[in-house]
Amino acid sequence: MKRLVVSFAVAALCLLNAAAQDKVVRKAIELGQNDNKVMVWEDYLANVIGGRPVGSHNLEDAEKWVEKQFRSWGMDVIVQEVGEIGVGFSRGPWSGRMLSADGMDLHFTTPGYTAGTKGPQRGVAVMEPKNRAEFERVKGTLKGAWMLVSGDSSGWPISLSKSVPADSTLSYAEFAAAGVLGFVQSAKNPITTLYDRKGCFDLTMDNLPSVCDIKLDERQFEVVKAKTLARERVLLEFDIRNHFFEGPVRFHNVIGVIKGSRYPDEYVICGGHLDSYDVASGAVDDGQGVSVTMESARLLALSGAKPKRTMMFAIWTGEEYGLLGSKYFVEHNTVPMDKVANYFNRDGGPEVAVSITVPEAMYTDFQKIAEPVAALDPEFPFEVVRREGEPRKRPTTAGGSDHAYFALNGVPTISLNLRDVKGYGFDYREIWHTDADLYPRVIPEYMEHSAVVNAVMMYGVANLDHLLSRDGLYAE
Repeated sequence: MKRLVVSFAVAALCLLNAAAQDKVVRKAIELGQNDNKVMVWEDYLANVIGGRPVGSHNLEDAEKWVEKQFRSWGMDVIVQEVGEIGVGFSRGPWSGRMLSADGMDLHFTTPGYTAGTKGPQRGVAVMEPKNRAEFERVKGTLKGAWMLVSGDSSGWPISLSKSVPADSTLSYAEFAAAGVLGFVQSAKNPITTLYDRKGCFDLTMDNLPSVCDIKLDERQFEVVKAKTLARERVLLEFDIRNHFFEGPVRFHNVIGVIKGSRYPDEYVICGGHLDSYDVASGAVDDGQGVSVTMESARLLALSGAKPKRTMMFAIWTGEEYGLLGSKYFVEHNTVPMDKVANYFNRDGGPEVAVSITVPEAMYTDFQKIAEPVAALDPEFPFEVVRREGEPRKRPTTAGGSDHAYFALNGVPTISLNLRDVKGYGFDYREIWHTDADLYPRVIPEYMEHSAVVNAVMMYGVANLDHLLSRDGLYAE
């Protein structure tokens, strides 16, 4: 009789726990539908803070802001110092003009950690000398000039050690020594703009770049080039507020935590990266991923979530500089990798979550987990898809986003599949590391719905009675 009473009590407790979990899910969905804040976070990141490269005041401000939000929702917060950079870099406004009767405002960018001007600086446009003899003939004209250089820009800054293609004995350092104001290179629109990943970490206040590096819209470049080749005197003016400041400047992961009640040393993690390129605002890459992650955390925290497993909402740093934040988290054994049920990464477009593709061993679990969102919105039906074919090989080298170091260590990195369901014409290639990565490119209804889906999936995995099976995840 005693055994029967105990069994009944256990069953009743399980039912109470299940009811409490269902209540949390219903509350999170209700909040997500009626008081969704994902675009509040997106607006603040993109339009108040703006671009957030490692070493910038903007990234420092963004880290503190994320931590403040997590704490305001009653969450525990882990702040990890991932690294430091010796010299900081920030931008103010920039502008350029061609000064002539048919003049025009110039559309251009400059790579991160490259020189600005000292106020508005005017100079004539000159063509790049192609060999030593030509350099010697025109070197007196280079001082105070803007030099048009050969080759289309791929976004990277021009290295002063680079040789001019036609003469291996002539380098861009010699042009700098001759006194050019800057290098002007043709760039396709929208303009891809990167940074010298290694060089920026080697900078000191004693070896700062001094020559501007300008990537000019290819259509305007051709106009300036044609006039210059026709021996017209083309006067250009640039005002570029690129600023260096003394470091060190430290950068951090900021991780919101809701501790597990039954399996506190097992984890389900989701994340996006806070750092971004800075000639745009990083609204898509990866402001949208950060905003969806933050809103998922808020929905669950304010719904009273008490998951069985610990949930971690990771806002990574230094992704654009080589996955520095997530690499640090994994390699410093922040949590045991064999105790991570899944890492959900969001680092792509602002599309809506419509499905998840899982191995057979996870299929039944995810079918149950996804039930609350399967028919949540008829415009965005959600489905769980069995992965077909042989298991993929476990990766041996890091990939292109923050899931990579988790996958290298055998962690499931099953992420939500995204799609532009309504055909808004989003094209990731247009914003990827370009000056078009701006707030108008995000899609609010997609992001709001995705935050709800992400919250439900996180909570569902956290409340399983077992870790997700890794059978068939990777080929042996």
